[in-house]
Amino acid sequence: MKKIILLLTVIINICMKSNAQQLLEVASFEKNQPIGVTVSPVSNRLFVSFPKHEPYLYGLTEIVSGKRKPFPDLEWNKIDSINTQNHFVNVQDLYADQNNFLWVLDSKPSDGSSVFGDSGKSKTGQFKLLKIDLKTNKVVRIYEFDDLPKDKSGLNDLVVDTDKDLAYLSDPGLSAVVVLDLKSGKSRIVLEKDQSTIAQPNFVLKLDGIDVVDDKGKPFNSNVNGIALTKDNKYFYFRAINQTKLYRIATTFLANDKLNKEELSKKVELVAETGVCHGMIADQKGNIYLSSSPDYSIKYVSPDGELHTLVTDKRLSWPDSFGIGTDGFLYLSCSQLNRLPKYNKGNDRTAYPYRVYKVKLP
Repeated sequence: MKKIILLLTVIINICMKSNAQQLLEVASFEKNQPIGVTVSPVSNRLFVSFPKHEPYLYGLTEIVSGKRKPFPDLEWNKIDSINTQNHFVNVQDLYADQNNFLWVLDSKPSDGSSVFGDSGKSKTGQFKLLKIDLKTNKVVRIYEFDDLPKDKSGLNDLVVDTDKDLAYLSDPGLSAVVVLDLKSGKSRIVLEKDQSTIAQPNFVLKLDGIDVVDDKGKPFNSNVNGIALTKDNKYFYFRAINQTKLYRIATTFLANDKLNKEELSKKVELVAETGVCHGMIADQKGNIYLSSSPDYSIKYVSPDGELHTLVTDKRLSWPDSFGIGTDGFLYLSCSQLNRLPKYNKGNDRTAYPYRVYKVKLP
């Protein structure tokens, strides 16, 4: 009897291992740090962005057969500090919509509003949002956020509500969500310094067993950062990095410019306790996928509010941005931000090369 039980246990363990999701490498980038990732829901084209850090190669790329191709062309990716209107300054986030457009957030906050602090030399941020037609690979419109306080804003992530012609952007600098009207180009600042958008006081990230504190003794801190929009455009999910709660709000309320701050705040719903998270995305079933750096995993909250683990892998260091392909895979970048010299007393703990991965959806 004991032998039968032992045999059944072995079989069960083998089945569990065979059903476990595996992390697969899609592309590698040497010392170029990938940040933004998106996949076209129309054509399954994969795009990856890179901040303008040395060594700099391209700001925005399409991954073709595992190789980088500058997108939409080489000229946009050239360094040009004067003609910034037609060149990338610092590509931060990407979003491919159902109408076959790629949205590119080019965002370089001032040092005072950046989550990284940096040198203190830049007093004004530079922001623009590009709309690129993926049928022609041409830029068809540029938004410049002229009505935002450029010295305080820190635009970080974006999603696009194609039903309402609105873009929703996280702004950790303002501790707020920015709602951009894609027809008029005007933007509104909502949920500013709300309990749902602000970081928890004295919340210090601990990753790889080390407190994420920079070379000036300042702990990494970010207010509202990761965001996600359900595929039916009904719910907007959001959260700060330096806390553990996931929130959502119906987009009908975000789109309603008649609601005052207090009224809008009451429409926010607490979804779940999820732990530390950087990036998020929603799938067709309403699952919300979240990075989980402390335990090197990707988790997801199902529509019933339950938290599940999709994959755990030691290579999942600061998973930062997600895309979902028509092939049934979740694509993601790993920025390893906490391993940079800035947060390790000058020592570089990054495991090169940087990579983008994919994992099968449940």
